Amino acid sequence: MLILNKLVEESKAEEILEYAREFHGHVCPYVALGIRASLIAMNELRVGRLDYSASVDESILAIVETNSCFTDGIQVTTGCTLGNNSLIYLDLGKTALTLVKRSTWEGVRVYIDAEKLEKYYPPEARELFNKVIKERKGTPEEREHLRELWEETAKNMLHLPKEEFKIEQVKIPPIEQAPIFESIRCSECGELAMSRRIIYINEKPFCFKCAEKEYYAVIGRGIIKIKEKEVK
Repeated sequence: MLILNKLVEESKAEEILEYAREFHGHVCPYVALGIRASLIAMNELRVGRLDYSASVDESILAIVETNSCFTDGIQVTTGCTLGNNSLIYLDLGKTALTLVKRSTWEGVRVYIDAEKLEKYYPPEARELFNKVIKERKGTPEEREHLRELWEETAKNMLHLPKEEFKIEQVKIPPIEQAPIFESIRCSECGELAMSRRIIYINEKPFCFKCAEKEYYAVIGRGIIKIKEKEVK
């Protein structure tokens, strides 16, 4: 695993991309954009990748505005992940990262406009992407060709000029650290669930699923509300 505890140098970008390949499953332009945006934000903020103590303390927060490949590039580069409670997801659908120091709540927001990126793609890439990814109709040969184009384009994205990004100094309202909740056993399925996800019916505890209570899920199009009876 790649661990960078010191200020991350831009020369490490391709090394991080290889780690991202393992984490994300493939290399693509938006994974690389997540890496590039992270390096810009980290160097603007003068912070390194989260190490053990920093991740336990949630000392740096990455606030992302999209649930796309871009976000995996950010998780790999910054060490801020959903699981260590240092990644916050805002369902805004924008290719943007805000990196924040918890000590001061000062941060840097880095945004990239997709229309600015068109000139960095090979001419045939958009049509091939639509056929292979959007329409799911590509042949094995077309899929392989797209993979090759994506690798080439991703490596270019790693070194985009800072001028292509909108970079802003920001200060955000304080965000609480992740609280620790007790677990309570559901009286129907017998499984433990976080106390905040338990509902009482006739004084008996039920998890949201057994109570058929609405809950939220992150899927491809963003955050949606689900009723359990809709997914059985």
